[in-house]
Amino acid sequence: MSFLLPKLTTKAEVDQAIKSTEDLVLILRFGREDDTACLQLDDILAKSVDDLANMASIYLVDVDSVPIYVQYFDISLIPATIFFFNGQHMKVDWGTPDHTKFIGSFKKKQDFIDVVEVIFRGAMKGKMMVMSPLDPRDVPKYELIYKDI
Repeated sequence: MSFLLPKLTTKAEVDQAIKSTEDLVLILRFGREDDTACLQLDDILAKSVDDLANMASIYLVDVDSVPIYVQYFDISLIPATIFFFNGQHMKVDWGTPDHTKFIGSFKKKQDFIDVVEVIFRGAMKGKMMVMSPLDPRDVPKYELIYKDI
């Protein structure tokens, strides 16, 4: 289903999408086309496009084509889904140490729609961080590893 969603292949395209998307939640899925978890997430995203047409724009970004953003958002696990609203990075309290992105795939289409609705409503009220509407059991758990440089 990833062929149904638009792809951003350069840093300039990602920058333009972030800057030009107004009054909609911009959803960037960072991953690879051949990864099974990414394909599962892409299926959920593609099925949600029509339901979220008035609230969100969804794009796929290949992690190998924009390494600057992979480093900037510290994407070490894929798929990683990042949300923006009017050029501002939206954060979600998933109940994990990292509020900047959702790692992994959503369990159901409705889970994804609920998250986007909460982000949209929070952003319209001027909030930069919202609480996740998902059951904590539906949020993938992972360990953050910090390296001292």
